[in-house]
This record gives sequence, structure tokens and C-alpha cells, in this order.
Amino acid sequence: MAKHEKSAELKEKISILPDTPGVYMYYDTEGTVIYVGKAKNLKRRVSSYFNRTHESTRTNLLVRAIADMSYIVVPTEQDALNLENSMIKEYQPRYNVLLKDDKSYPWIVVTNELYPRVFLTRTKVKDGSKFFGPYTDVGSARAVLDLIRELFPIRTCRLPITPDYLDRGKGRLCLEYHIKKCRGCCVGEISVDAYQGYIERVRQILRGETGELMDYLRAEMQRLAGELRFEEAEEQKIRYKLVERYRSKSVIVSATINDVDVFGIDDDDREVYINYMHVRRGAVVRSLTLRYRRRLDESQAQLLAYAMDEIKQRFGITYGEVIVPLLPDVEEDGIDFIVPQRGDKAKLLEVSTRNARQNKIDALKHLEKTDPEQRTERILERMKRDFRLTELPRHVECFDNSNIQGTNPVASCVVFRDAKPSKKDYRHFNIKTVEGPDDFASMKEVLTRRYTRMMTEGEPLPQLIVVDGGKGQLSAAVEALDEMGLRGVIAVVGIAKRLEEIYFPGDSVPLYIDKNSESLRVVQQLRDEAHRFGITHHRNRRSKGQIVSELDGIKGIGEKTSQELLTAFKSVKRLKETSESEIAKVVGPAKARLLVEYFNNKEK
Repeated sequence: MAKHEKSAELKEKISILPDTPGVYMYYDTEGTVIYVGKAKNLKRRVSSYFNRTHESTRTNLLVRAIADMSYIVVPTEQDALNLENSMIKEYQPRYNVLLKDDKSYPWIVVTNELYPRVFLTRTKVKDGSKFFGPYTDVGSARAVLDLIRELFPIRTCRLPITPDYLDRGKGRLCLEYHIKKCRGCCVGEISVDAYQGYIERVRQILRGETGELMDYLRAEMQRLAGELRFEEAEEQKIRYKLVERYRSKSVIVSATINDVDVFGIDDDDREVYINYMHVRRGAVVRSLTLRYRRRLDESQAQLLAYAMDEIKQRFGITYGEVIVPLLPDVEEDGIDFIVPQRGDKAKLLEVSTRNARQNKIDALKHLEKTDPEQRTERILERMKRDFRLTELPRHVECFDNSNIQGTNPVASCVVFRDAKPSKKDYRHFNIKTVEGPDDFASMKEVLTRRYTRMMTEGEPLPQLIVVDGGKGQLSAAVEALDEMGLRGVIAVVGIAKRLEEIYFPGDSVPLYIDKNSESLRVVQQLRDEAHRFGITHHRNRRSKGQIVSELDGIKGIGEKTSQELLTAFKSVKRLKETSESEIAKVVGPAKARLLVEYFNNKEK
């Protein structure tokens, strides 16, 4: 099938798309949004447009018109659905012909009444009621309503309950009251304040504040149990379990947020990525990520101020309410900066930060493809800084000991050059001078043998040694380097398995490197490779020792001959029962005579 040819720049963007949920926008040559789509997997979905000819003529026309694209990552597929809906309304792209209007998507409304009702509606009216949504999935909206009605006795009747209505005594208790689904609002049996308490908990659910609601229900459950009101405590427990199973609504669409700007930041020391999102009527309608390279150790606050000014100039906007992770290094009247800790605004900040991080990942992928040497230099620079080195660690060696219950102690040495494995330089060591399972002494022996030989043969020494273990193994390594006069010539660190902490000589407090650091990933790869290489050699030694140990003890019978005998006779026991002439057919008469004499002498 024919494929649609596109520019190299667009192909590059598509090749590094993430495998995450999100919304993608296609632009024509004039920069106009011509299509908005959602995806459970951005990379797979967007790629599908360009790797085949489509049956739909309209889809083929769309693909031919695409000159550029952008995307926004979101936490879930439901979030992508909600964001797609909002952006289609905002941009009205020409190829999104199946867009439903606002009335097609329902809202959940909490009415502005003495005893508010909670129900599904497709019509928004400005009467003081609170609307939550819209819900692109009607089923999920109904599920939320079902949860609310299971949790709280909210009235479902349409009676116009006012103070005057209650005074006239017109209300009549219905079936909902008798099955305990309502507390008798129509006759004033429940106070307005008590009912409003239920309504506030309902609003928490609709705002997605399920954590706060669970804290409240847990506290109520404990209070009632402490007062020996066990039946009521059990009711609260049931409600708690219901909320625990419930998944809060989308973090993208929230009718409580209108016309705000959001800035999320992700930092990798040298470069800072700042994502800007504009939120209108509770939905993200614009997203852009700026990339800054530090020159003079500028702070995030300074760079955030630069980014705000850049966005202001580029889009000609005036800031009002701005959601940020930290206060920028700028003072300007009329701007209300918010650093949210929880709620919808904190979730929006999280989405913006995730997009900044994704742009950083995309940039690194692009760099890895186009300039792998520059990526290597960046990793080595980071390692130099993290491990307090005086030069780039182009040659790194890692050591690991391996023994099981003290048998067949071995050690492995793996070598990385320019942050990549150099397998031709890997080495195994059989421990010779240490009796029993002594990891510290074994480490000292192996390092001494390794670097004494390298110095004798004039081989270049590594810039960094990594030992698998904590302070004990590191001390043994330092002692070995001291005795060889290499302390200060080669840097050495230890990596402990439990918390991935890094130990330095003479420092009892370990260093905890950022879990996302490329330095830590390289050292982890070194450690894991040394462990794998050592375990493989140790397993081979044990296996070999168990199979041919008795034959190895016979003078004149080497490893190759032992393997030939075991292949022919399957076991040493069968070999003993075989005649000399039969053995001679396999290894010759001289070696057959040695074997027979050995077995005869052993029996005597």
C-alpha cells in the first residue's frame, strides 16, 4: 500500500511520540488547526494515519493537508476524551465533522434550593446552581449519581420546597422516606444545616476530592465507634468502602475553573522545560512547552519569569489567575499567583508538569537519534558531577563477588567505555587466597590482581571503580588501592543494593542520587551486568565441579578427555564398570590404562 510522504521534521515528531494517552492536533501550512483527535496510545494512533492508504476519501484528504502536529499528554483515556471535546469546541476544525454540540453532553447539577437536588441535565441555566462536567460518557455520569444516592439521602422529588411551603404543611412523606432514601425534606424533618452537610460531601465527590471525603468518613466512623454507636459506625464504614472503590472524575474538565493560565516545570540541571497551558471554561485549550538552557545557573524562578514574558509577547495575553509550582522571580500588579497543594488546580498543574517532562523525554530521544555522541558527553558530565570526579569517566569498571554457602567463590569485572558495555573487556576471577565466604577479602584480592597486572602490562587504568556493596566492600577496595599506590589515581565508590545509595571513601553518610538520574541508571546497569556475569560463571563452575571433579583428579586426564568420556559413558559410575578395551576405543589405550589403574587402586 502507498504511504503518505511527509516532511522530515514531521516524521521525526511522529517517531518520538510517547506510548501514552493524549490529544493530538493537526495543522495545515498556514498553522490552522484542521483536526483534533484523542488516543489511548499517541504513537500508535498518529502513526496509523501515515503508514497506509485509507478507505475514506475524507481521511486521505486530511492526511495530505497535514503540515505539522502537536500533542498534549494526559493521565487516562477518559481525560483524553474530555480534552478532545473541549478543544474541538474551541478550534472547530474543518475535519471534525462529527462533533456533537454542548447539549449532547450531560452535566450533573446541584440546584440552588433550600434543599438542593442532584441530577443529570443537558441544559445549563444561570440560576445559581452548580454544574459539574460535562461528562462525555453518560454511563460514568450515571455511575457517579448512583454512588451519591447510595452514600447520602438526597431528595429526588421536584417539589418546590421553600420556607413558605414548609409553613403551610403541604408536604407528604413518600416511599423514598420509608425506605430511608430521603430524610423527609418536604415536611422539614431534617434541618437545612444537616442537609447542607450532605450536599457539601456531594460537591466533594463531584470535584474529585475523594481523599478529603474518605478522611471525613474515617473520622466519623472512629468517632461513632468510640461512642459505642456501632450501627451508625457500620453505615459510615459502608460509605467509606463505596468511596474507596469509586474513581474520581476527569482531572481535565472542571466547571469550577475558568480562564486561568498554568505553568509546569521539569528540570534536568542543564536545561529547563516549562509547559504553558491556558484553561478556559474548565478545559485546556492551548498548550506550549518552552526549553531553556542554563548559562549562569539561573534559578527556576528566574526562568519561569522569562517564560511568562515570552508567552505574554507571543500570544498577546494579560495574566489574571496563574497556577505555578513556585513563585516566579517577577513582580507585576494584577496577577494572582496560586501554588496549589490539592484539588482541581493541583491536578491541572500536574498535567502541565507531565507535559513539560514528556517534552524533555522527547528532546532526549531526538538527541539520541541525531547526535548520540552529544548524549554520551552529557551522561559523562553528569556522572563526573554526581561522583565528584576530576575527569570524565570514560572507562569505568565494576566488581561483584559471588559464592553460595562458601563454595566456588568467584568475582566478576565488567567494563563500560563511554557509558556503554565493552564486553570484550569483561573478566572472571576465581578466588585463590581466601578461605570461606569472605566478601571483603575477596574484593581486595580481585582488585589487587586486576590492577597489578594492568600496571605491569602498561594498560590504561579506569577513571572510576564501582564495587557492588556498602561500606565494607568499599573499605576493602580502598585498602587494595592504597597498597598499590593508586589511591587518588582511580576514584572508587560503592553502591548498596537496598536503597541504591552511593558510598564514598571516608564518608559514612551515603549519597542518594535522583531515581531518574542518568548517572544512577548507568551505575545500576554496571552493577546488574556484573552480577549477571558473575552468577553465570559461578553456576558454570559449580556445574563443572559436580560433574567432572573425580576425573579431574586423575593425572594425565585433562578437561577435554573428561568431557569425551562423560559424553560416551554418561557417568563416572558407568565408566568404572566398563572394560579397558571399550574405554580405549574412546580415548586410546594409554589413557584407558591410566583410568583402569586409578579405579583399581582406589578400590584397594
